[in-house]
Amino acid sequence: MKRLLSLAITAALMMSFAGCGGSGETAAPSASGNDTQTQTEQGGENAETAELPDLSGQKWVIGLDDEFPPMGFRDENNEIVGFDIDLAKAAAEKLGCEVEFQPIDWDTKELELESGNIDFIWNGLTMTDERVEAMEFTKPYLKNKQIIIVKNDSEINAKEDLVGKNIGVQAGSSALDAVEGDEINAQLGSVSTYDTNILAFTDLDVARVDAVVADEIVARYYLANNENDFRVVENGDFGDEVYGVAAKKGNTELVGNLQAALDAMSEDGTAADISVKWFGEDIYEHN
Repeated sequence: MKRLLSLAITAALMMSFAGCGGSGETAAPSASGNDTQTQTEQGGENAETAELPDLSGQKWVIGLDDEFPPMGFRDENNEIVGFDIDLAKAAAEKLGCEVEFQPIDWDTKELELESGNIDFIWNGLTMTDERVEAMEFTKPYLKNKQIIIVKNDSEINAKEDLVGKNIGVQAGSSALDAVEGDEINAQLGSVSTYDTNILAFTDLDVARVDAVVADEIVARYYLANNENDFRVVENGDFGDEVYGVAAKKGNTELVGNLQAALDAMSEDGTAADISVKWFGEDIYEHN
């Protein structure tokens, strides 16, 4: 009788193990206790893709400054293009959702986010301490710094030479924050703000301002792709920064889903390919 009972228990255990393995296979135990991780390691890219959340039927509305090349801007056909645009499209494709790009006034971007008019601010958004406190951010994906741009014949050759000079910056930008937070600010002649960096560069060209402070990534791209007589002041800047994507504070699930897609893009080479397309090299921050 004991032998029959033992055989019955053994058979039941075997059936239980077979059910856990799927397709009649016995599931391999995970050293970490995480079956999903084990499947990813064994299954390769397909298993990794399967881990991503399915957001089919959902749509992201992304707020941006559409005059901020190469992150997001309008091409000759008036289509919104750019590095961040390609990243956003690729991330949405990974998750199966739609994406809509909504040009906004950069100076009121936080209000657009808080009101629910947009889901993300994704357009070369610098992660300042104040912004990180007020918004929900992804991990950083690009490094940046605030640099000084002047005309070729300018006598400004170092940051210290800005004393008494008139400076142009984009309103609501981290460039403005960096200038206002720097000790040299009290010694500047004036600080003029503009809706876009392009307008600031226009005033620099006609000498309404003596220098422009702007994101290095944006400024160097602009200088390389437009006819001008500008140069970068190599001796001094207004600090190093990083870019991130922001959602309304508390939207941790939304940001978590996006981060999962960005991580997958970093892993499979998609992010690197987009970076090479726009910058000629891979400058993406592979966290």
